[in-house]
Amino acid sequence: MNVKFNERKAKIYNDRKEYIVKKCEKLDKYFGEDADAQVAYSFHGSEHTIELTVNYRSFFFRAEEKADDMLKAVDGVVDSIERQIRKNKTRLSKKMRQDSFAKTMSMALVDLPDPEVTEEDEIGVVRVKELDVKPMTVEDAIMQMELLNHEFFFFINSEDNKNKHAVVYKRKNGGYGLLVSKE
Repeated sequence: MNVKFNERKAKIYNDRKEYIVKKCEKLDKYFGEDADAQVAYSFHGSEHTIELTVNYRSFFFRAEEKADDMLKAVDGVVDSIERQIRKNKTRLSKKMRQDSFAKTMSMALVDLPDPEVTEEDEIGVVRVKELDVKPMTVEDAIMQMELLNHEFFFFINSEDNKNKHAVVYKRKNGGYGLLVSKE
């Protein structure tokens, strides 16, 4: 697994980096060596925050953990990724066997600079993300939303012959909702 570090106003010492890489290599049994991991670290007050994002064949697995000890946060975030994999084991293995990753969405998020806020648009957009949207089934979109731990997910519905844009979302009373464009 290729591990890259993003230190947010905090330094990760080499011995800690080695520990993080060693813990991430524990995930190699699921992904192999061709997976990419991005580790973001920040420290505020007495709280260490570790965010781990693993990219494997168009699937993204993301977890975040906060703890008073950096090593506890690292252990927790790797355990969270493993829980996600176990929770979605059947669906993921089916996708891997069918080699249908080419059909799934590659969600490369690119952060754009925050726009300047003027008095006229105080309630305006404060962050913009650009998405690479590809066709996928509703079931794949729900699984990707769960893996990213998001409340909603934007995709192109491949189950519809017209390939309409759609959004799947978590409903407050349980279950999922689907929004589909009319065009």
